[in-house]
Amino acid sequence: MGWYTNVIRLLGHRPWFATVGRAAVPVDRWLQQRTGGRVNILGRSALPTLLLTTTGRKSGEPRTVPLLYAPDGDSFVVTASNWGQQHHPAWSANLLANAEAVAALPGGREVPVHAVLAEGAERERVWPLVTKVWPAYDTYVERSGRHIRVFVLTPR
Repeated sequence: MGWYTNVIRLLGHRPWFATVGRAAVPVDRWLQQRTGGRVNILGRSALPTLLLTTTGRKSGEPRTVPLLYAPDGDSFVVTASNWGQQHHPAWSANLLANAEAVAALPGGREVPVHAVLAEGAERERVWPLVTKVWPAYDTYVERSGRHIRVFVLTPR
């Protein structure tokens, strides 16, 4: 990991970084969709990112969100941190309502996935994987005061 990635990972703990990150999500989504995931708001993919498309639980419409992920064999582990806010992000409720989604990886490869909410021993096993990618997730738990949802996305 380069110095740039290390700096970004350190800044991730700062409240202002989360505020800027939330505001940048639409731009990041647009940029990743236009470049096939090769470039994100931080520049060339310094951290492992994917675009997750879920089905809106109320609208039935596709909803796409950029997420960091941790690889776990053939699967992808994502967190519903919502930048440390006190409420869960909408995409996580969409996955709870309909576990079928699509993960778009850098290079434009789309992978249909089945999402499972990690709980108990499975959550304990995968949490260190995601905090290794983004240590600020531990800060987000403290800041939000909530149990952050963690999903394992398994290719179908």
